Amino acid sequence: MNYSILILLSKRQLMLAKNGKYFKSYPVGVGKFNTPSPTGRFMIVSKVPNPGGPFGVMWLGLSVPHHGIHGTNNPASIGGQVSKGCIRMQNRDVIDLAGYVTVGTPVTIRS
Repeated sequence: MNYSILILLSKRQLMLAKNGKYFKSYPVGVGKFNTPSPTGRFMIVSKVPNPGGPFGVMWLGLSVPHHGIHGTNNPASIGGQVSKGCIRMQNRDVIDLAGYVTVGTPVTIRS
């Protein structure tokens, strides 16, 4: 399958597409004002289950250093500007997303 991810920072929303058609949407937490999430085109470069700490149950590393899409140990943070630039998801949502995507999946982050 041909999956891709679009993250809309202003809407705090991650959308998953299959063959160019969006079929899933998830609420996310994004970077703080002083540590904004990067914008641009990236790809998933790693998938790490149970990374520990604040990263919840899954880490999907991006091709921009020190940034990723991950779960959280603070579910109340979803929907806010709360991170150091990473994209936070509910643990159940990041597990669902990880079931679709692989290393190499393109990720576009827009303001």
